[in-house]
Amino acid sequence: MKKILDLISAQMEEAFLACGYETRYAKVVISNRPDLCEYQCNGAMAAAKVYRKKPIDIANEVVTALNEMAETKHIFSEIHAVMPGFINLCLAGRFLADYLNGMQKENKLGLEEPGQGETVIVDYGGANVAKPLHVGHLRSAVIGESIRRMGEYLGYHMIGDVHLGDWGLQMGLIIEELRERKPELGYFQENYEGEYPDKAPFTIGELEDIYPSASAKSKKEESFKERAQQATLKLQGGYAPYVAIWKHIMAVSLADLKKNYGNLDVHFDLWKGESDAGPYIPWLIQDLQKKGLAQESQGALVVDITEDSDSKELPPCIVQKSDGAALYATTDLGTMLEREKLYAPKRYIYIADKRQELHYTQIFRVAKKAGYVSEKTPMDYIGFGTMNGKDGKPFKTRDGGVMRLEQLIADIEAAVYGRIRENREVLEMSENEAEEGIKAEQMTEEEARATAKMIALAALKYGDLSNQAAKDYIFDLERFTSFTGNTGPYLLYTIVRIRSILKNYQETGGSAGRAKILPATGAAERSLMLVLTRYNEVMEMAFAELAPHKICQYVYELANAFNGFYRDNKILTQEDKSKQASWIQLITLVRDVLVAGIHILGFDAPERM
Repeated sequence: MKKILDLISAQMEEAFLACGYETRYAKVVISNRPDLCEYQCNGAMAAAKVYRKKPIDIANEVVTALNEMAETKHIFSEIHAVMPGFINLCLAGRFLADYLNGMQKENKLGLEEPGQGETVIVDYGGANVAKPLHVGHLRSAVIGESIRRMGEYLGYHMIGDVHLGDWGLQMGLIIEELRERKPELGYFQENYEGEYPDKAPFTIGELEDIYPSASAKSKKEESFKERAQQATLKLQGGYAPYVAIWKHIMAVSLADLKKNYGNLDVHFDLWKGESDAGPYIPWLIQDLQKKGLAQESQGALVVDITEDSDSKELPPCIVQKSDGAALYATTDLGTMLEREKLYAPKRYIYIADKRQELHYTQIFRVAKKAGYVSEKTPMDYIGFGTMNGKDGKPFKTRDGGVMRLEQLIADIEAAVYGRIRENREVLEMSENEAEEGIKAEQMTEEEARATAKMIALAALKYGDLSNQAAKDYIFDLERFTSFTGNTGPYLLYTIVRIRSILKNYQETGGSAGRAKILPATGAAERSLMLVLTRYNEVMEMAFAELAPHKICQYVYELANAFNGFYRDNKILTQEDKSKQASWIQLITLVRDVLVAGIHILGFDAPERM
């Protein structure tokens, strides 16, 4: 189904062409003065410079041409040329209603699917094994999951990869710390010949203590750090005892990571890590040297990434340390080789802290220079800002430590549960609902807990995604969990309200049947309809710009438009049954668009609140 802007623009292009002007001037946009018109075309101003005419004269010519076209009366109710050369447009009520009726009939509400099955890799995990997820992992997971869902909804074959940190120095640190704590284990016996046990010699709790202890020790004891580096090299070289320990670390960590990502409703198609790039690294190093790209510098191998267009000097990309060890850049490039071999993606999307911008610039350039990734393949990096506390500093626990993600989720759930059980504003009915006989129902304890979990996830994810990714934002528990304002709970409450109206309509014998949405009879109704028509345009634009906050802006605007309409119109007590059926179809469409929108953002609505 064509976007409404495309339909309007096609009509405008025909008019510009009929007047002898290039169609590139016929672009139509949403009006920035909704008090004057709904859409506008500003092309006459740009065309005036080329055709050496007054903008208003060109605008008047185009308006005259539009009025002479057969389709014009069907599409527009008003067309005006105004100084200095704007063309102001308002849509015909019937055209607007017909467009919404068309959305209801179409798959995905008329959304076009430009993806056509093209494969896109999304790298959005980045957690290190042996370490619990903390608040610093939130943004990559939440943003990445939304990007994956956006692309999938538009018909792309999205492959989400967690890309775990499982092959670097932290492995050597854990191995050496484990050696000091449990030297009797067979992994550390020179003459050990038996098979290594299937069960790990540590729990997730012990493992989460081992790594920070080892990390702190390496900063104080140089000898310990050197032993950890050697252990890392032996692991990467395939030393059997250390590979066995590594497998234990992976098994214990993955179970915990999958549970915690699952609590966020974040899912990956691939649970690969840096270690999966290992088999590709020897060839990678040889190939970069063979092509003359990797040069020795102070014992290390580096690749120059400078380009003529650079405004400042960028450091080379180190692909091998002087001791022969691989780095993040090495494993990331090896991972690209594997992805090209197994999936041949048409696009790469990486989500990581914005402070890693240089790293991604380096590996993208090396990949393109070496020919591992085609020059035509887009490689996008979304660098996100920091989630801060009210003091403006990175979010911490009360005692100044890094908060675990599961604790943050638990705190939000507790806050929402308290609102559900104690805050009467949540349970009280609006004046409209009271007048129309909609009943507020108390929840059971079990339902309240389950509902609190869903609302908490909406509060957390929407609180993050509603901000532009690159910007830092303040985590405000009270504001994020509010049922009013620009929040996730407000969106859920709007959906639940619509469901309640539809349920009451059916229970009182109402049946919209084959009724259609009729032209609007009031300002709030028309405003709601206009917002609905932008649905497919917003969905496409948000993915094109990799901007989930655009969807947040849209669903919030739609929720506001619905609530404005609802305040002005008593749906269930409307005596005109055809108008009532039309409204029922209209708010059903609103519900469907909101449900689709929040699902793409990574959360869903409960049945009741």
